[in-house]
Amino acid sequence: MISSSHAAAKGARVGEGALHVCYCHSPMRYIWDQYEQYFGAGRASFVVRTGMNYFLAGLRRWDVETAKDVGHFIANSRTVQARILKIYGRESTVIYPPVDVSSFELSSRDEGYFLAVSALVPYKRLDVAIEAFNRLRKRLVIVGSGPEERSLRALAGGTIEFAGWADERDLKQYYAGCRALIFPGVEDFGIVPVEAMACGKPVIALAKGGALETVVEGTTGLFFSDQTPESLAQAVDQFEKLKFDGRAMRIHAARFEREICKNRLRALIDSVSGVAASD
Repeated sequence: MISSSHAAAKGARVGEGALHVCYCHSPMRYIWDQYEQYFGAGRASFVVRTGMNYFLAGLRRWDVETAKDVGHFIANSRTVQARILKIYGRESTVIYPPVDVSSFELSSRDEGYFLAVSALVPYKRLDVAIEAFNRLRKRLVIVGSGPEERSLRALAGGTIEFAGWADERDLKQYYAGCRALIFPGVEDFGIVPVEAMACGKPVIALAKGGALETVVEGTTGLFFSDQTPESLAQAVDQFEKLKFDGRAMRIHAARFEREICKNRLRALIDSVSGVAASD
């Protein structure tokens, strides 16, 4: 059995003698490293916080115990690999997620806006991007929807636009027209930066998490060190002085093409199961 898990799927039971291979996108982030971002004061109601405080220890025990039943872990990045080792005490193999790079077209179009593509949830830290672009008075288009939309709109000044959810066709147009992608959160891997680079667009990312494995400083983008509006604003100012090669960014993005992921998964499953994996 192969599970794809960011929370509970890795706890699925399998029959006696069956092999469970878990493609882990992260141990439950909301009970471990990002608990405060989901359930801290101001993030959740008193009732929800009280309930989570009561159940937290039990959820963590369940998460660790069920990890023992997984035969082999696959991590979607070195960042997640380190979490699996720290929380579960288990080794894992890194296989990056598939990105449909070939479906994106290289674009040299620049319509003057910076772009953020994200679910509007706390850990994505779009508040950092909004406050930075309020100060810079530069145009930022935010594509996505979620429960934080009302509070984020309240922060936004006149240069911030909320485009809402976009289908695949419209999203590609947003990538094609932007100056650069803004990526202010800590991600397990982060497919959005790879999609932007596939369009020849640089990425301005927080220097943490999966972005460190996909963005090449000075070649496909640049990093900001602190998750603050000031640090991001400084990076945007630095970006304005640099030039990037769109073709080089697309070539780099091709390292994450879906066929590469498929082949690596097949090889690993063959190896750990001793049985040739089928298509």
